[in-house]
Amino acid sequence: FFPPRASGKMVQPLKKVKIVKKRMTRFKRHQSDRKIAVKESWRRPKGIDGRVRRKFKGMIPMPNVGYGSNAKTRHICPNGFKKFLVANVKDLELLLMHNRRYAGEIAHNVSTMKRKVIVERAKQLNINLTNGAARLRSQEDA
Repeated sequence: FFPPRASGKMVQPLKKVKIVKKRMTRFKRHQSDRKIAVKESWRRPKGIDGRVRRKFKGMIPMPNVGYGSNAKTRHICPNGFKKFLVANVKDLELLLMHNRRYAGEIAHNVSTMKRKVIVERAKQLNINLTNGAARLRSQEDA
């Protein structure tokens, strides 16, 4: 067992692969620009005569399997790590051997008191936390 390095350098990902997205713009729902009741979030057109469903030329594109991400970079954050949800200190111990592939993310329902303990332990184990600075101030400061 190697003790964590004394330097203040944060742990780096095992290998940083360039993430290439095939499409950055979101798929818009058909006729969401015309009708207020039709929101922008994607819903598949199901009408019998639908031009979008029948993929006519000039219509908006529909999501399909071809837009999927590269399997090697899927679910990888821009910092090069995959996220792992941490609810307590024991969950953090699971990342001990995988601290160069996964970064811990403290769950939203963890109290400030427990957060401080988790952040302190993550520093000892040299584990990267995505939201390590969140909600660390005490109530009287706010």
